[in-house]
Amino acid sequence: MEPSRQLLFPFDHNPVRLDSFLVESLPEISRSQLKRLIDSGQILLDGLPVKPGFKLKGGETIEIFLPEPEPIDAIPEALPLTILYEDKQLIVVDKQAGMVVHPAAGHARGTLVNALLYHCTDLAGIGGELRPGIVHRLDKDTSGVLVATKDDQSHQFLAAQFKQHSVIRRYVALVHGLLKEQAGSIDRPLGRHPIQRKKISSKARHSKRAVTHWKVLKRYDLDRLTLVELSLETGRTHQIRVHFAESEHPLVADPLYTNSQRKKSLVDVQLRQLIDLLPGQALHARDLGFVHPESRKLLEFRSELPPAFKAIVDYLDRKYFHNRSKG
Repeated sequence: MEPSRQLLFPFDHNPVRLDSFLVESLPEISRSQLKRLIDSGQILLDGLPVKPGFKLKGGETIEIFLPEPEPIDAIPEALPLTILYEDKQLIVVDKQAGMVVHPAAGHARGTLVNALLYHCTDLAGIGGELRPGIVHRLDKDTSGVLVATKDDQSHQFLAAQFKQHSVIRRYVALVHGLLKEQAGSIDRPLGRHPIQRKKISSKARHSKRAVTHWKVLKRYDLDRLTLVELSLETGRTHQIRVHFAESEHPLVADPLYTNSQRKKSLVDVQLRQLIDLLPGQALHARDLGFVHPESRKLLEFRSELPPAFKAIVDYLDRKYFHNRSKG
């Protein structure tokens, strides 16, 4: 079998470890994947297997044998997708509420990955597998903009942006209670709840820093509800939902973090009926912006509120402005 790539370590280069040289020379291949290739004998130095820490001194020939990407267990499914943008490197979709992003126990079918495997016929492979690269996720019942990559290099490039917190991410949420300030930030570490394993909590034994910035868009005084715009500095699991629930402003219709008494406290019957039509929490990933891995241009995408969420906001707007004009 012919090598996929061949590199010559320069004679005039300072001595360096093999794995360090490969990471620098092959940015499209992750460090962990390179280690697997070395350990499995698919990277040869002057025709022989070698250890990752071998020190290159000059003049060595390195051969890289890349295996063909293998299909993953997930089954391609012809599921409806709203595509906002697509090219050879990535695809941006407007995920509907109710769709799980990645197959897992209890969700082997009907996920976004299943849909992308069917739609994307030009996958180049991520980590040696024919799959879309999920750089970030949205909760099952959170709708909005999500990007997935088609090759390793694009995946690494976008993942680095998320790690550096340079990605633009703005959400819209409807929360219980009236926020007193016009804007603010919640800086509270989050981790797995010590007892209720499905939940995330700031009281976790092992937690990571989580920062959510928010500003008020509208206050609905009569129903003690607030429409807020949120931007994420970090992207922890359930971050927005937990930060606001623990601040006594849980998201409307959140099945995990909102007490059922909150909805019962709403006296407007029509409003409660509209809320019942929500598939889950009133949270929508409205804006996503990132630098494209090939063009290096900033791309920004926006998703309008889904129908059930928009119906609630429209109803509240009519009610609020009608009452104010009467006053």
